[in-house]
Amino acid sequence: MAYVINDECISCGACAGECPVSAISEGDGKYVIDAATCIDCGNCSNVCPVGAPQAE
Repeated sequence: MAYVINDECISCGACAGECPVSAISEGDGKYVIDAATCIDCGNCSNVCPVGAPQAE
């Protein structure tokens, strides 16, 4: 089960730097997680200041 980034994302990029498999990239207005690459580690959720990444 991959993580997804909800609309609370403030596009700070903190999550992208913590992803060990580089599944997070800057999207249109918010960051996005590639579900096929995500290993469900939770690093992104742990560092996000607004809690935008959530387990799907």
